[in-house]
Amino acid sequence: MNKKIQVIGKVQGVFFRKRTQEKARELGVTGWVSNETDGSVRAELEGKPEAITKMEAWLKVGPERAVVETILSEEGEEKGYLDFEIRR
Repeated sequence: MNKKIQVIGKVQGVFFRKRTQEKARELGVTGWVSNETDGSVRAELEGKPEAITKMEAWLKVGPERAVVETILSEEGEEKGYLDFEIRR
């Protein structure tokens, strides 16, 4: 399963990408996360449906200092990611 996510709110400068990477690896989710110029965070997630569901639930809250207003999600095509990376 592949999901493309955009997280909107106070999500930059609060270790969002690093904590997302840690959570994804914990759940066995692969893909990437990056900061966007509009202040949002984007991620592409791949893994088992139950792991993706848990990851999406986590992204709705984010790390301790984040303030997530909303997340936008759409299904995508699997690309076969091997790890979860932070993109700059």
